Amino acid sequence: MAKVCPITEKRPLSGNRVSHANNKTRRRWEPNLHDKRIWVPSENRFVRMKISAKGLRIIDKKGADAVFAEMKARGVQF
Repeated sequence: MAKVCPITEKRPLSGNRVSHANNKTRRRWEPNLHDKRIWVPSENRFVRMKISAKGLRIIDKKGADAVFAEMKARGVQF
């Protein structure tokens, strides 16, 4: 599975690692993803996903049903 949060659509970013001597090498910033099982009451089942910490806060705020309805509208598989 890709390192992408399906809720917030956060993806890895790239940039430079800069040393004290100002040498630049490429690096990646990974999103803060966690493997979680989320209960979806409308489907009466658990859904296992990799979700960012921000995505978990969105589920706490809006509720799982509302978030998964938005994901279905965007065409995201879960």
